[in-house]
Amino acid sequence: MGGIGAGLLLIALGAIFKFAVTAQVSWLRLDVMGVVLMLVGGASLLLGLVIYQNRRRGTVVTRRIWEEHGEPEEEIIEERRTYDEPGA
Repeated sequence: MGGIGAGLLLIALGAIFKFAVTAQVSWLRLDVMGVVLMLVGGASLLLGLVIYQNRRRGTVVTRRIWEEHGEPEEEIIEERRTYDEPGA
């Protein structure tokens, strides 16, 4: 489980266990579990954002095709990426 959505979900669940649940279980401290879930969710969110930023980087390659007179006939701009980006 990773990514931005999972991180937000874990933070929300941790906050609910820490601040909203007043029940007590003899074998588990729910407030401590809430803090742990919020920390894991924050780490997952941060990791998801770092991975997302790295995936957005790409390489732009520009080629120009020249005529005999030295003027560009047409300019072709190619964008090469190292990942599969959904069509925009």
